[in-house]
Amino acid sequence: MKKFFAITLGILTAIGGFVDIGDLVANSEAGSRFGMSLAWVVFVSVLGICVYAEMAGRVAAVSGRPVFDLVRERLGPRVGLLNLAGSYLVTVLTLGAEIGGVALAVELATSVHYLLIVPIAAFVAWVVLWRVRFETIERVFGLLGLTLVVFVIALLKLPTDWAELWHQARTPAPSGQENWGTYAFAGVALFAAGLTPYEVFFFSSGGVEERWTAKDLAVTRANVFIGFPLGGLLSLALMATATVVFHPVGVRIEDLGQTALPVALALGKLGLAVAILGFFAATFGAAMETGLSAGYTVAQYFGWSWGKRLKPREAARFHVVVLVSVLLGVAALATTIDPVLLTETTLVFSAVVLPLTYLPILVVANDRQYMGEHTNGRFGNLLGVLYLIIILVVAVAAIPLTVMTGMGG
Repeated sequence: MKKFFAITLGILTAIGGFVDIGDLVANSEAGSRFGMSLAWVVFVSVLGICVYAEMAGRVAAVSGRPVFDLVRERLGPRVGLLNLAGSYLVTVLTLGAEIGGVALAVELATSVHYLLIVPIAAFVAWVVLWRVRFETIERVFGLLGLTLVVFVIALLKLPTDWAELWHQARTPAPSGQENWGTYAFAGVALFAAGLTPYEVFFFSSGGVEERWTAKDLAVTRANVFIGFPLGGLLSLALMATATVVFHPVGVRIEDLGQTALPVALALGKLGLAVAILGFFAATFGAAMETGLSAGYTVAQYFGWSWGKRLKPREAARFHVVVLVSVLLGVAALATTIDPVLLTETTLVFSAVVLPLTYLPILVVANDRQYMGEHTNGRFGNLLGVLYLIIILVVAVAAIPLTVMTGMGG
């Protein structure tokens, strides 16, 4: 059991990265519009986040410092500040969307309008971020998020044509009324969702919170290579159930209630209740990730004391940043923007700032001053450079595709 709990950091990070509020709908929408023809993007993004999360976790374990803490020292204050500005903006907007996602999940269960729930959800999230131990957060919400495996069960119960799903998955092209522009935009959004900057900031900072050392490299890799593929599996299950139920009839998913419908059809009210619990756990867990990541990045850049391992009064500025970030997220929701639309918008910004996040990780992971004998090997560098090229292409393409397709049409 102790060994199992050791990988809950990776599970929480992956669920928050692959099945947060935007991904819950985006993966289902991709299935309803394109079938399984975008499944390859999920595989590519899972491998990419595994490559860079392994580097980030190794840096934290060997140096005792999270990645962002080393960015300013290694690359200078100007590059670090540019990284901080872009990453913090994306993280705070995502935090607001996750709080909205929690409210939407509660709305599904109670029929109370989500905007009335937002202040309560934000207050509860802040209290948990302020008072609850890091290990408790990662274990409770990481494990509760696994209830989304109900989508895998639903896929097995639905009248699924597995040969057709496989045919769609190995045919990466738009179908029906879709075109290559909307297909490419959806692919960029799914890729950016799998490699959102806050994932590596949270994961490496979490490793420091848990006091990883070089002796814990096996634990670090277990978190990466079990947690992230598991998140990818859940996102594929969301895409596949939507493909089975919605794609044949040309219905496009646009809200969280529609995302849950395949589970309700396959497993009835009990399945729906479990799906709603999974929605709540995944979005609340993602709110924990983004809230802490906002505090981590600012505090680490300015050299302040930070982290849940310290008493709140010992890391007061860190907790002030977390509180301000929650308030800014709520302020974004106060404009009445739909939380799903807010998250999908942040994915575009996320795609643009990805190079600022992942280049420093690759640089630090090759620095013998910090890493000693644990620097990247040739294969790790080959994958790192390959994915950095992909990330640069995605960053360049994100804005033009957004404009050309009207944000995916």
